[in-house]
Amino acid sequence: MSADATPDPRPLTPLEDLLDVLDLKDVGTAHIAVTDVQGRDATESIGATSARVFEGRSQKMPHGRVFGGQVLAQCVMAAGITVRDLDDGDGARPIHSLHGYFMRPGDDTLPIRFAVEEMRDGNSFSTRRVHAVQKGAPIMSMVCSFQERAGGLDHQEPMPDVVGPEGLVSLAESFRGVDHPGARHIAESRPIELRPVESNMFVDAGPEQVATNHVWMRAVDRLPDDPLLHAAVLAYSSDYTLLEPVLRRHGLVWSDPRLRVASLDHSMWFHRDARADEWLLYDQQSPSAVSGRGLSIGQIFGADGVLVATTAQEGMVRVKES
Repeated sequence: MSADATPDPRPLTPLEDLLDVLDLKDVGTAHIAVTDVQGRDATESIGATSARVFEGRSQKMPHGRVFGGQVLAQCVMAAGITVRDLDDGDGARPIHSLHGYFMRPGDDTLPIRFAVEEMRDGNSFSTRRVHAVQKGAPIMSMVCSFQERAGGLDHQEPMPDVVGPEGLVSLAESFRGVDHPGARHIAESRPIELRPVESNMFVDAGPEQVATNHVWMRAVDRLPDDPLLHAAVLAYSSDYTLLEPVLRRHGLVWSDPRLRVASLDHSMWFHRDARADEWLLYDQQSPSAVSGRGLSIGQIFGADGVLVATTAQEGMVRVKES
């Protein structure tokens, strides 16, 4: 920047902020050290000795902890960049699955580094392992896979018959004007618009204690035409409400002061192309809750009924005794 240039005083919009967070910097490589139980070097046994390292900043959150969806999306971007480079930038191998574990809470005042191990590049599939690191320790570990587009068998579950997004009240609208840090964040700072079908799970679990939940979602504005970016934003969005069927089943709401919730792991399968800036229906159910953990399964459909992704997440769900 020249000496007489002035920075743009306009703050970033929520979507611009998300795009900035997902614009990772390539900061070099790192050596992967592996030892056996006797402390001897065992690096050769895994076939990978180095990783490409990227860095991204963190979004500010009311509670000071990094949003899990942010780390999911950044891991997808970091891994996808290494595959895109392999394909000379033509996007021939889009992501088809990810499996990640949340290991520690992230600090939203600090950037995160993403070490990507290029595990294998086969004729059709590429496998990557990503470690998200803060303060010298992993906060998330993910394995993801990318596949060349191919023909084959094709079927899907039908989209559930629920009311469309038109006329439903968004969470942002519900909390606009409420003088509370969490409410202001939902009303003003989220880059994803969420319109619950049944009820607003921050204040109302609904009249029936059922283990199902439906939410319409989309980015608040148009995204660039980058399939990797849309996959990352879809992963980001998938983390917002996936545990709500667990809460609804037990008549709990997010604002219950007794509630202690944290994501433990997250899996996602990308079936078909989708734009994260167009309406998507998130159909969710919880088959089980036990031992302080709740499991939810989700299916994401385009407005045209096409099944674009399936998700699964188990979370710590504890109710503190009063």
